[in-house]
Amino acid sequence: MSSTVLCWILRRVKNEVVCLRGQHRLYSRCLSPNHSSSKVKRKRMKLLSSPSQTGLSRTDNSVFSMRKVFRHSSTEEELQFQLTPVQINRILRANEQSVKIPEFDGKNLNPVLKFESNQLPANSPNEDRRSAATCLQTKGMLFGVFDGHAGYACAQAVSERLFYYITVALMSQKNLEEIEFAMEHMKPVLPILQWYKPINDYIYRKPASLYLDHLRVFWQELIDHDNAEGMSTGDSLAYAFKRLDSDISLEAQVPLDNDIMRNMAIQVAFAGSTACVAHVDNIDLHVANSGDCRAILGVLEEDGCWSSLPLTHDHNALNPSELARVRSEHPKSEENTVVTGDRLLGLLMPLRAFGDVCFKWSKELQQSILESGFDLETLDIYHYAPPNYLSPPYLNVDPELTYHKLRPQDKFLILATDGLWDMLSNDEAVRLVAEHLTGIHLEEPVAASERQVKLGQMHSLLLKCRARAVPSHDPNVATHLIRNSIGTNEYGEIEQVQLSAMMSLPEDLTRMYRDDITVTVVYFNSDLIKAHYKENNLRFL
Repeated sequence: MSSTVLCWILRRVKNEVVCLRGQHRLYSRCLSPNHSSSKVKRKRMKLLSSPSQTGLSRTDNSVFSMRKVFRHSSTEEELQFQLTPVQINRILRANEQSVKIPEFDGKNLNPVLKFESNQLPANSPNEDRRSAATCLQTKGMLFGVFDGHAGYACAQAVSERLFYYITVALMSQKNLEEIEFAMEHMKPVLPILQWYKPINDYIYRKPASLYLDHLRVFWQELIDHDNAEGMSTGDSLAYAFKRLDSDISLEAQVPLDNDIMRNMAIQVAFAGSTACVAHVDNIDLHVANSGDCRAILGVLEEDGCWSSLPLTHDHNALNPSELARVRSEHPKSEENTVVTGDRLLGLLMPLRAFGDVCFKWSKELQQSILESGFDLETLDIYHYAPPNYLSPPYLNVDPELTYHKLRPQDKFLILATDGLWDMLSNDEAVRLVAEHLTGIHLEEPVAASERQVKLGQMHSLLLKCRARAVPSHDPNVATHLIRNSIGTNEYGEIEQVQLSAMMSLPEDLTRMYRDDITVTVVYFNSDLIKAHYKENNLRFL
């Protein structure tokens, strides 16, 4: 990408971005439909955060203006890029995580060899979260990515709490009774999760007692259900999603003596988060998805080619079945207002999410809660009643469940927030991971139409080949995905100037060209999976 093109990007942003000014919350309008550049695709924006979070500043006449980030020359405005390759690598690798899983977890041989993860923020602070853990009282491992909006509070709470709800639902009645007995008699409680926390992971410590109290109520109810073996994995995932969302809503409504916890509960409820969670147990892979994150399998076919197998569907207006579902849940008179501009009530991109009680509670309930002594400006909550808010709730968290029996050809699983999928297709992501895994850069066959080419076209083909021959910069495959998603040109080659440009944009511009990106790649033990099929006389397709 040339400096001229980069200057053009800035001018386009400057001329075309329009912000609607509400008291403390900004909403974005789409960029021009024609707005595009190589690998810098038009971002489908969700609710933007407040001016303080986006880096927008308020001028004396109350108009939000962008900071100057360019200098003038006699002919054009030129960007000042000062990031060296070393600085770029430092930024890209700041949130890396790589964990090798022991072959034997104390109960069974582990189907997961390792996982690698990374994040690159666009918002400040980052609104994405990620989690990974081994289930200690049951079997299997849990992996999740969480994409927050209207702040990070909801994504943070869900990333900390959801795995506990899932694991408790999976536990047998006997184990739950043992935990309850220990709590009742103030004895030590055996841990139920082994977390794999990144070094710079965030943890909410203040509301821990509140979270535990509601989790305890949950397992007490499960004990009363008298289910000796616990729930199935699919039921546990679905029930945990819905129960946690219900608790988030309840915590914002009940009076709490501690002001910090009270404020935090209201922030979590009025923010929102999508979630995509995978549970891996032997050859059983269950995925629960609510929102527009994705889970994609990388499959090595018998002919040596790689393919992608989607395990989720995006829950947004670009999914016809999801759009039809949302419209069917409201009166016919609202058919044209429930989703407008590809957004729920014209505001929210995902059509399923945790939190977001402003799309779930009645107007009366919202008003009564927000007028009960909260300092909304300090909490960065702007209560904006959407137009045509006639038959709530308009949003739910009910996850879409997918079951897949792992086969030897299933080599890895990619979990990522929509920031990655805005930049890469499923097939592109699988190809990048496969090349990183094998060290073999796959060459696309030359199409019949390309076999007779002119000299200039031949140069383009040679550039493509050269790009495919360049080895990966990154030991961590999640970093490799992020680098390629924002830094490659039309030939698939990392363009240093473009990468620097995308990472040098100030906070108030970055969000217009990309979202927070979170990626976790899970590698499977193909030998163990193959042995399981052979031992049980199973056939894999």
